[in-house]
Amino acid sequence: MHFKSPQTLLTPAMRDVLSRMARADRPPFHTLTPSQARAAYEAGSGVLEIPKPALARVEDFSIPARDGHALPARLYAPSTQGLPVLLYFHGGGFTIGSIATHDVLCRQLCHLADCAVVSVDYRLAPEHKFPTAANDAWDALQWLGTHAASQGLDAARLAVGGDSAGGTLATLCAVLARDAGLPLALQLLFYPGCAAHQDTPSHREFAQGFVLGEADISWFFGHYVRGPADREDWRFAPLNAPDVDGVAPAWFGLAECDPLVDEGVMYADKLRAAGVPVDLEIYRGVTHEFIKMGRIIPEARHAHADAARALRQAFGKHAN
Repeated sequence: MHFKSPQTLLTPAMRDVLSRMARADRPPFHTLTPSQARAAYEAGSGVLEIPKPALARVEDFSIPARDGHALPARLYAPSTQGLPVLLYFHGGGFTIGSIATHDVLCRQLCHLADCAVVSVDYRLAPEHKFPTAANDAWDALQWLGTHAASQGLDAARLAVGGDSAGGTLATLCAVLARDAGLPLALQLLFYPGCAAHQDTPSHREFAQGFVLGEADISWFFGHYVRGPADREDWRFAPLNAPDVDGVAPAWFGLAECDPLVDEGVMYADKLRAAGVPVDLEIYRGVTHEFIKMGRIIPEARHAHADAARALRQAFGKHAN
């Protein structure tokens, strides 16, 4: 039996992106300091993005966290009406990423779903270790649930979402919202981190050469967790949540060639087993981070449209 290289799964466009990245020869994140990695990620974040959609409202404001810290937030809205709203948490391994790195993605979701999006700069590791990001995310959701009307938004139609580490934060918010009796229309999850350890087959198969490497994941989590016990906490690893009955319906957008794909499927299965409505899409031949490569990767544009359709349906609008 011949072993097929995981590289053969990639689409030609994705392979082209990876070869360009290899030629650029940028130092991997795990060889940098966190501040260097943040700067590098921000510098490269717009390179493969679609053109920036123009919107009627883009406003910066802040949300108070439980310890009094003001969390920077950005509101995107296609109009000034009382719109439904998606609270969005950016990816970046809890260590890098910002409102700025996910600006185009949030604009696109706002534009396609005809809803407001609020993007939040939760605090990053290693300056702020677990569970600060988790607490910041939940504080932001609770605040939005109470104060949406002050921003001209409809608190009765509220969703959470995020990519990668931000997807982890969205999942834990969905569990806490259920416990608090805060109704959510949807959890929108792009390749969320869900497991306590990197021990699934996809972590082994895509450990190197597929944008998000095993060494980078270990570097991110090494900055974020305070010790081994944090990894077992369900707020770090949603697969460890004791009970997900009654959480918000979920839309998953996973990448086939991604270390995190198996744990995303496992979490979708966990939700389904608890009777939660789940819509799962696996985009073939693409890697982690693909949703921010819409200029070159057609699957990114498909994922934007699929996610927007899920939001419209969840918010009670007819899909286009």
